[in-house]
Amino acid sequence: MIAIGSDHGGYKLKEEVKKYLEEAGIEYQDFGTDSEERTDYPIYGKKVVEAVQSKQAEKGILICGTGFGMTILANKYKGIRCASCWNEEVAKLLKGHNDANIIALPGRFINVSQAVVILRAWLGSEFMEGRHTERLQMIEEIEKENMK
Repeated sequence: MIAIGSDHGGYKLKEEVKKYLEEAGIEYQDFGTDSEERTDYPIYGKKVVEAVQSKQAEKGILICGTGFGMTILANKYKGIRCASCWNEEVAKLLKGHNDANIIALPGRFINVSQAVVILRAWLGSEFMEGRHTERLQMIEEIEKENMK
């Protein structure tokens, strides 16, 4: 299951992404927001991240205006690897090199077709392991030291 959430800046794109997930037969849970009315991204980002962190969801999709606010929020949580993603190649590397369990999309800077291409690439990519595993282990050690 994929957890998905957005603020007002990502609401329209989130609604379109949900249509793609439904058409692709991918189960998801929407954690809000439910309109374009101004709101604060940490409210919804937190819900998605906690669903992934607790293993209620396998992956997460966060959408705000730039993707950056949601990325910053998500990476405050131990075990979460998230980045704002703007194109297909970055999406592949995000999964392949970093084993990202959450992707953040910039709702104000990409359209629906771009979002679908990005999500297909991210969801269809595999973690490459090898030297990338060693790097993730280094990150986990840093988390242990700094995220008490």
